[in-house]
Amino acid sequence: MARIPGKLKKRIWIREGDVVIVVPWEFQDEKADVVWRYTNPQVEWLEKKGYL
Repeated sequence: MARIPGKLKKRIWIREGDVVIVVPWEFQDEKADVVWRYTNPQVEWLEKKGYL
């Protein structure tokens, strides 16, 4: 389960199947914060470079 911070929630829509960066909470391992969502061109570049 991840929380989308207000700063990110107001600018970016996150849908099921999107590639995102999450940072787990230090005090509760089963929860996290969404830090960034990648667009399709960014995902293709990451796959081409071998990061995904």
